[in-house]
Amino acid sequence: MEKAPLLIFITGGVRSGKSSFAERITVERAAETGGKLHYIATGVPFDSEMKERIKKHQQDRENAKVYWHTVEKSLSVGELAAHYNEHDFLLLDCVTTLLNNELFSAVHKWDQPILDTVYEKIITGILAIKRQAGAIVVVSNEVLHEPNVENELILAYKRLLGKIHQRLVEEADQAYLIEGGIPIVMKEVM
Repeated sequence: MEKAPLLIFITGGVRSGKSSFAERITVERAAETGGKLHYIATGVPFDSEMKERIKKHQQDRENAKVYWHTVEKSLSVGELAAHYNEHDFLLLDCVTTLLNNELFSAVHKWDQPILDTVYEKIITGILAIKRQAGAIVVVSNEVLHEPNVENELILAYKRLLGKIHQRLVEEADQAYLIEGGIPIVMKEVM
């Protein structure tokens, strides 16, 4: 019986160790079958802090004992799906950055039809990749515990991110919350 494609969802706070854990788990999965490693980076170097974060992630992959084929894709990740097969193990880092990119490339007004379109584009894209690849590990940031601000854009963003997280966890075979570098299993389908 053929093994179904795997989706692993990883979330946690900023600098919680999500990316390191995601890289390790993707490498382990690929090593089990001799699969190829792919990194889908959604970051855009828009300020000095983001440039440094991107540089650190690039250096981490360059210094790794394994080879990562990296694709910089800040929008429309689903366009990549046709390039992968069951021997490919992907790490998508990260959904929150992808959501930012999609929202700010869409329009200046975030009305409900735009939010729905962005939601569908992200979910459809990730699930298209999942169907093609051997596995996809998806990283996101947990920003939903931040204090509520009376700003409609921030509230719309948080609601949309929460909806995306719920759908990804629903589709996931495994889901982890990273706290202080420690992975906490939130979902595990055997």
